[in-house]
Amino acid sequence: MPLPPRSPWLSLALLLATIALGVVVRFAHLGLPLLVVKYGGSMLWALAIYWFVSALLPAGRLPAGVLLTGLIATAVEFAKLCHWPPLDTFRATLAGVLLLGRHFSFWDILAYWLALCAGALLDSRLRRPSGEA
Repeated sequence: MPLPPRSPWLSLALLLATIALGVVVRFAHLGLPLLVVKYGGSMLWALAIYWFVSALLPAGRLPAGVLLTGLIATAVEFAKLCHWPPLDTFRATLAGVLLLGRHFSFWDILAYWLALCAGALLDSRLRRPSGEA
């Protein structure tokens, strides 16, 4: 049975909440362990991309949303290996750090895919018609 679409307002709320939480995890100096700051921020970045991409896809296309978002996140990670002066200049800005990051890491790719799987699981539960177990 295909899942119903997520409401645009819920999609926007999920996206904004994920972005806000990601910024807090990365920049609020909450005394969190370094691994939580580093990989939690990476996971929330990928999840924010997932909320955006999956909102644009037809209802019930969660696997396609995970795959497309995973490919985008992985491509962005590998793009960190490309050092083109205008791109490096952008990466040195706050927007560049938030959108693209600075340093390549295979561990980030793993974190992205784990977050995407968790996001799709949550999304499938959010889209499940009420009353369905």
